[in-house]
Amino acid sequence: MSIRLRLTVMNFLQFFIWGSWLITIANYWFQTKGWSGAQFGAVFSTMGIASLFMPALMGMLADRKVNAERLYGVLHIITAAMLAYLPAIKDPSMFFWGILVAMLAYMPTLALSNSIAYNVLKRADLDIVKAFPPIRVFGTIGFIAAMWIVNLTGNKSSPNQFYIAACAAVILGIYAFTLPACPPSEQGEGKKTFIQALGLDAFALLKNKQLALFFLFSIFLGAALQLTNAYGDVFLDDFSKIPAFANSYVVKYSTIIMSISQISETLFILTIPFFLKHFGIKKVMLISMIAWVFRFGLFAYADPVGRFWMIILSCIIYGMAFDFFNISGSLYVENTVESKMRSSAQGLFMMATNGFGAVLGSSISGIVIDRFFTYGGMKNWHGIWLSFAIYALVVAVLFMIFFKDVPKTKEATI
Repeated sequence: MSIRLRLTVMNFLQFFIWGSWLITIANYWFQTKGWSGAQFGAVFSTMGIASLFMPALMGMLADRKVNAERLYGVLHIITAAMLAYLPAIKDPSMFFWGILVAMLAYMPTLALSNSIAYNVLKRADLDIVKAFPPIRVFGTIGFIAAMWIVNLTGNKSSPNQFYIAACAAVILGIYAFTLPACPPSEQGEGKKTFIQALGLDAFALLKNKQLALFFLFSIFLGAALQLTNAYGDVFLDDFSKIPAFANSYVVKYSTIIMSISQISETLFILTIPFFLKHFGIKKVMLISMIAWVFRFGLFAYADPVGRFWMIILSCIIYGMAFDFFNISGSLYVENTVESKMRSSAQGLFMMATNGFGAVLGSSISGIVIDRFFTYGGMKNWHGIWLSFAIYALVVAVLFMIFFKDVPKTKEATI
């Protein structure tokens, strides 16, 4: 099996696990369990809590002590065990702790998968900017495949979604041990200071003003991503409460329609090398932020019949909104940080987007929605999405004013 194919399988399974439950957990929470919205906000923030420190910690461990692919495999096996346990939990408070443990194991694997891929591709003398996007696109395909399987098998509100994810995690955990070895980059080096030994020197990256701004805007964009993940599917499913739309295709196949967002990712991810070459990192990330404005704004005015096209267009725009920041941002980190710090830096990037950003997006949005946009158990989705669009617009304007590119390292390829 070729290097590209092996990494493709890894990416497919990595995101298949996530896609099996991430978009549909709200349906399980609200419809099957009947638990409250405030508690749901806390549960969805577990990804953010885990990402506050676990990606950076595991990245530092991979940089200094343990082969990245072995650590990656162990974390996925732990993830599988916890996901399989979730359906047995009857209390929403205990569910929070159960999924938190699962996310403590899973979230660092997102950054580790990038580090492993970059490491293997470079050792094979391949250009990561050209070689990585076509590989990473199969992660999105895996996410889509999981969403379709969960919806078409009637499990979008079922605990079976967690069993599906657990099976994939076990397979990937075992498969990880067959990947090319990615030993610690600092193995055998001389003595280090106490700070270096702990890996805390990675946070020194934040002394660079532009890198610090980059991570700050990563937090803001991470919040936007969590908003659409948390509420997108349940938004479409809520049209079932309106008699005129109750039997619409949108309600019946809400998860499949949401998967158009991920299908769009597979197309836009392949355009990243072109856009980076012709527009540069700042403009590419700015395009992403403007795309988020349209993503939310179109949802604000959409409905399943007369304005169904707005739902479809919003899902298409999502691909640009997600890829142009998350994938380009990961490549940006790879090309602006010295090689010995790259796993740690990828961990910090994941901490910003899926850590602080997720907590910010999940916690604040949950409070705001419950307080200002919920009346008699019904959500004012127009107001919710419009407020999200205004938020994204403010972030885009601030980014355009304050962010400048950081000079690339000598090893940079973009």
